[in-house]
Amino acid sequence: MLSESIEVLPGVGPKRAQNLQALGIVTIEDLLRYYPFRYEDIQEKNLLEINDQEKVTLKGVVTSPAVLNRYGYKKSRLQFRMMQDHAVFAVSFFNQPYLKDKVEVGEELAVYGKWDAKRKALNGMKILGSKQTEEFAPIYHVSKAVRQSTLVELIKVAFEKYGDQIEENLPNYLIEKYRLLPRAEAMVAMHFPKDPEASHQAKRRVVFEEFFLFQMRMQGLKEKDQSEKNGLAILYDVDRLKEFTNRLPFELTAAQKRVTNEICYDLRSPRHMQRLLQGDVGSGKTVVAAIALYATMTAGFQGALMVPTEILAQQHLESLLQLFDPLEVSVALLTGSTKTKARKAILAGLANGEIDVVIGTHALIQDDVTFQQLGLVITDEQHRFGVNQRKILREKGLKPDVLFMTATPIPRTLAITAYGEMDVSIIDQMPAGRIPVKTSWIKPNQLETTLDWARQELAQGHQMYVICPLIEESEALDVKNATEIYQHLQTVFAPDYEVALLHGKMKNQAKEAIMEEFKENKSQILVSTTVIEVGVNVPNATVMFIMDADRFGLAQLHQLRGRVGRGSEASYCILVASPKNEMGKERMKIMTETNNGFLLSEKDLELRGPGEVFGFRQSGLPQFVIGDLVNDATILEVAREEAKKVWQIHDWPMLPEFQALAKVVGVTDEETYFD
Repeated sequence: MLSESIEVLPGVGPKRAQNLQALGIVTIEDLLRYYPFRYEDIQEKNLLEINDQEKVTLKGVVTSPAVLNRYGYKKSRLQFRMMQDHAVFAVSFFNQPYLKDKVEVGEELAVYGKWDAKRKALNGMKILGSKQTEEFAPIYHVSKAVRQSTLVELIKVAFEKYGDQIEENLPNYLIEKYRLLPRAEAMVAMHFPKDPEASHQAKRRVVFEEFFLFQMRMQGLKEKDQSEKNGLAILYDVDRLKEFTNRLPFELTAAQKRVTNEICYDLRSPRHMQRLLQGDVGSGKTVVAAIALYATMTAGFQGALMVPTEILAQQHLESLLQLFDPLEVSVALLTGSTKTKARKAILAGLANGEIDVVIGTHALIQDDVTFQQLGLVITDEQHRFGVNQRKILREKGLKPDVLFMTATPIPRTLAITAYGEMDVSIIDQMPAGRIPVKTSWIKPNQLETTLDWARQELAQGHQMYVICPLIEESEALDVKNATEIYQHLQTVFAPDYEVALLHGKMKNQAKEAIMEEFKENKSQILVSTTVIEVGVNVPNATVMFIMDADRFGLAQLHQLRGRVGRGSEASYCILVASPKNEMGKERMKIMTETNNGFLLSEKDLELRGPGEVFGFRQSGLPQFVIGDLVNDATILEVAREEAKKVWQIHDWPMLPEFQALAKVVGVTDEETYFD
């Protein structure tokens, strides 16, 4: 069976099994699905048709004895000469002294390596012998204990003994519709393709299968989470909600109206709401959250808004107090800094239902926080909370509806993998009157001149942020630190302007006091680390300098930039950077060309890969074996749509065509998914 231990294979004892397990290979199936990460085209070439630094296989006759020179500790160089069609070239192998016995004058040899045109020499990688049959060789991730050749031989043996046990797991109609290889054929071709086209077709099949099975599980979770038996119908007062939205001091954008309707429909529905609300910095998500919380309150339920920082919690409190009538909606703030007496009063108000809406940090998920009837849970910048933290708050109510909000635009491919079990609403329109922030990129040697320009902005009564990646000096990174910049700016701008310093190591009380003074314009320049990335709203701040900007990803730079341009005045973001590589230069260039967060997030994904964008590696982004979220985005979209169609078939796991699929996806109990 494919589930058997790899120790059943000849030549795999306990020690080798342990070495294979370190690579993630435990069973026969693990071994068969341990695919190469690339292939080497090792077809034989002629000297006249190869380019400098090209990896090639050259066949010829050995014309000189192999000379082995040893130097340093365990270092060596093996050298000999070969002739192909009367042209002689040198061959060198480093640290492979054992190859000397394979080189004999007058014998024909095929050597794979990298061609150095200047030296007319081949830097050898391996000797293939004179009878070369392998033309398209797989290259695997291996270790010191497991060599490529060992792995290839084991895979060959595994296919010989167990290949006939590989079962098809996709329904026939999908294989025919997308002209996919059968599963067994694709798995063999992944390891031993005849040519590049065979490799391409095998990868196409494997990537589709990987994405499709993942999306089937995601859609299953969605079906289970959003079923009526897990839901709560919040029958809000339509007339009161209309009256509330009409009282707002501004007109909602078309995008805000659209997402509000989507959320309100979910609230009234008996199905459980699991919705992700995406909106660029300044697009007006807070107002949408306020409308949802107000609707929940009119139905007799309580609402909770959980945010990652106390600064953001305070910001939301101020916004909601401006929007709500205090005689109509009771709002409370619960954070780690809430004093004991006030905390007791808030806990009592939540338990007896006197408090309608609570805003807070992780303090909301403490054991002693209970609600009378929690109907709606909103988490802002939710990717900063772990899955378990979000779950604890959700379980404090009787299956409350859940709305996740983020101002970090998530590329579509990441959204449908990391949050595939959720519905997605997007605010893709900015409120009228917002002036786009003008972004410029300068080199460090231009900083002093640019600070002279910034003085003119300060002279008009405006304020300025200066963002630094580190608090104090670090030997590991040559970056400007907040403390050093703070001291420098004091010498530049004192006594005309007050400079303040804010960073994450400060106590919450100190941070709040500094932030409050900046809001009140008691300090005009705020030097800060990325603690101000989310939620800080000072409309009078029109200038931002981001030091060592190439240290940040595009998404984070965009978040930081969103702290300016929040008023009616023209605003500026100055990126100070001297990137060492092309990727860094490209990021700076893109930032100066667009203010569209969704476009930036897609570019960030292309440049840095899914593991780095927004720290998704810590947020449950699945690790695909072969599928690439950037290069295979189209296949992911198709797989998702096909998975959705399957789940729309009411009793699909019971149908003969889907039996194998149901087994792989893990749908064994029809009661789990179907009402």
